[in-house]
Amino acid sequence: MPPCHNEVADLLYDKLSKVVLEAGFMRHYVRLSGILRGLRPPLSEAVVASMLAPPLVETWLSDYGRVTQNYDVVETRDGGFYYLFDIAAERLIAAWGLSRGKDISPRAIIAARMKGHPLTNIVGGKRYHRGHAIPHTMGGRTDINLVPQLGVINSGPFQEIERLAVATPGSLYFTYWSYPDAHTQRPSSVEQGCLVAGAAPRVNSFRN
Repeated sequence: MPPCHNEVADLLYDKLSKVVLEAGFMRHYVRLSGILRGLRPPLSEAVVASMLAPPLVETWLSDYGRVTQNYDVVETRDGGFYYLFDIAAERLIAAWGLSRGKDISPRAIIAARMKGHPLTNIVGGKRYHRGHAIPHTMGGRTDINLVPQLGVINSGPFQEIERLAVATPGSLYFTYWSYPDAHTQRPSSVEQGCLVAGAAPRVNSFRN
């Protein structure tokens, strides 16, 4: 089925706005370039925990705090991936973890746990999917890993870096979800990245 007019307009707008966004969000990740250049692939859990995750979490919480001053954030782990979750606002802030290549877990396991989550929602004429903060192809599960995501992004340009991470075992994949206020459950944008030792960071930003 071809995309509806609203979805086409959203995709075109996102391509145009992405150029404007890049100058702003890339400054958050520029210091990672120096760290990555000095490393050899593949990345290890120890390197991520000591050198990459701390500046990422600091960056995300600093940005998140601009809109949400009073938050109660916990870091938790599920299926080998890490999640920042705001208990007070009941929403996901970020997710990250090392790629182990393509996940071969039976799809039935994932499908069973997704039954309680709406497949799609229409908000303001826009279709939202139950997007994965960590892609299911990389082993991301459900529950805390599911975020309302603009369908035209989830089914389109978002898959580029997802595929890169799956195809690059030992790379660090992450998503950071921004919100327009302190209470809404639907993110207004997402930053998505794949960090490979010895290479420049691959980071995209999409409105939501």
